[in-house]
Amino acid sequence: MQCLYRQVLLYDFKTYSTMFQWIQKEPLSLNLGGELVSLSRPLIMGILNITPDSFYPGSRTTEEEQIAERLHKMVNEGADIIDIGAYSSRSNADDISPDEEMKRLSKGLDIIRKLYPDARVSVDTFRADIAARCVREYGVQMINDISGGELDSQMFETIAELKVAYILMHMKGTPQTMMQQIRYKHIIPEMLYYFSARIARLESLGINDIIIDPGFGFSKSVDDNYLLMNRLDEFTRIGYPLLVGISRKSMIYKHFGYTPEESLNGTTILNTLALLGGADILRVHDVKEAVEAVKIVSKTIQSVK
Repeated sequence: MQCLYRQVLLYDFKTYSTMFQWIQKEPLSLNLGGELVSLSRPLIMGILNITPDSFYPGSRTTEEEQIAERLHKMVNEGADIIDIGAYSSRSNADDISPDEEMKRLSKGLDIIRKLYPDARVSVDTFRADIAARCVREYGVQMINDISGGELDSQMFETIAELKVAYILMHMKGTPQTMMQQIRYKHIIPEMLYYFSARIARLESLGINDIIIDPGFGFSKSVDDNYLLMNRLDEFTRIGYPLLVGISRKSMIYKHFGYTPEESLNGTTILNTLALLGGADILRVHDVKEAVEAVKIVSKTIQSVK
């Protein structure tokens, strides 16, 4: 019995040593507007939606008072980056014009720069002209492109000219058609090829601050999303920071027959798994809970060193 007990302990030690190996990797960093930001601790990116139709009603802010209130809450709870978006990317969302997108973004960015002038800000847009205006007029440090450059052929060249960090996400099709594009023979190899081809082009343009986003929920089935979470470590081997955005998404509420409003607990569990899988940035609606997940995972890992 004692021999069997020792074997079980040895197995558990090996299992957890493998699970926690991500913490031992060489810390990555990002240049955000001239500030070298270490990723030795995973960062929390808080979502600020200036939209009337985002999939999670609790994230919709269209009035100035709502925007300021949500901004204060995220900053006070420990958000490292504010990710502002004005174009809803949920499945079958309405397409809006560039003018309308910029009008919404300007309202939010004016408030951010008034209340928190030094905040690290990412703009969620797939339009190169919008990206350029936000960087030049508001000094944003990062562009979050859900299309990986596919919906605007000028995006990569624009990022190279702007010299800002770039989130390269995987998606097939558009927000209006992506859920008709769930066809993969081998999803992980196909995604790795997608990233390698685009990273090669970005690097050829002199872009070094690249963040990889597998695009949970974008042109992927519920089962696809869980497979990605299970094999998240394969994306860390690309060598660039890894962003995970699963906050209140359908992979949670469809699995249980819930709504986005009921999906906070599932979000925290998946964020914990993402951290164990090597995530460097968590994109979330609920900052406080994500900060706690980072602290608990880090404390646990430190205890076995």
